[in-house]
Amino acid sequence: MKHLIVTAALVSTVTAHDGHLHNPAASDMNKAATVFLASLDNQQREAAGFQFKNEERENWHFVPMNNRKGVRFDALKPHQQHLAFGLLGTGLTQKGLLTATQIMTLEQILRDRGGDPEVRNPEKYSISIFGKPSADQPWGWRFEGHHLSLNFSLLGDQVVGLPAFYGTNPAELRDGPLKGMRPLGEIEDAARKLANDLIKAGHSPVFTDKAPEDILTSQDRVAKAQDDEGILSAKMNGDQLKQLLAIIADVASMQRNEITNDSLRKINTVQRNKIHFAWGGTLEVGGAHYFRIQGTDFLIEYANTQNDANHAHLVWRDLKDDFARDSLKRHYQNDHE
Repeated sequence: MKHLIVTAALVSTVTAHDGHLHNPAASDMNKAATVFLASLDNQQREAAGFQFKNEERENWHFVPMNNRKGVRFDALKPHQQHLAFGLLGTGLTQKGLLTATQIMTLEQILRDRGGDPEVRNPEKYSISIFGKPSADQPWGWRFEGHHLSLNFSLLGDQVVGLPAFYGTNPAELRDGPLKGMRPLGEIEDAARKLANDLIKAGHSPVFTDKAPEDILTSQDRVAKAQDDEGILSAKMNGDQLKQLLAIIADVASMQRNEITNDSLRKINTVQRNKIHFAWGGTLEVGGAHYFRIQGTDFLIEYANTQNDANHAHLVWRDLKDDFARDSLKRHYQNDHE
């Protein structure tokens, strides 16, 4: 399987007029999805395609499943797989695409180590298209399999790329030719450093000595805000706040900045003093731990607790606009008016 890596153009989101897309991310997705669909035969296209309002669009999962909807990667011919990765690359940065392909590679590594070949399958990922790719009508797409769920909803030039989930098992490869590979390691290390710095300053973010077993929002279709535990960003000094915002930016950097610009701008301005950073479990490297970053309308959760704390889950949720719910509500209201 060869991976087509598409790097992101660093430009700002602008508004679409007269059915033309001026946001490069939206335009690239429209073109890539159209070409991908055109490459499929009738049976594949039927498996991949859904009405935009089909409830399957919000039926997301990050666990291994035998009945996951969409067209399976291993049902695609090589040229179709290239086009599928081309579509994936329209939503992710080079860093994000590297992370995604490393996550898929881990499935093969575990399979080679004796894992269930039906569960540990690097091609057991599915692509779904919701609605028809369009410059003016809502549509969306999903790339999903074990430890990876990437959901994109489009309304003209606007692209909402949440919820976004990344998981790694193992979180760190400790032997073999890829020893030392840690797809989410930088994020974990940065959060631990911030927690330790806060403790040294007398502001412990630890809300429990025992880490939750997993991310608390799980695979819920609607993410609920968690308790405001830990330390509020308004109480952090300049360096601590800088570290916190850098962790958020690191998570966001998996996706193209045309997709995340608006969210990051709001986080860095309106919400910068209203963000809670909370840590659960041990701060010892290699021990079970959890952290979350929660603002007025967003939530990032990270848990590394399973398999002797070498199995990590990371999710970024929008408490109002996952699957573009809030944006779609405004869109339909404006159309009605």
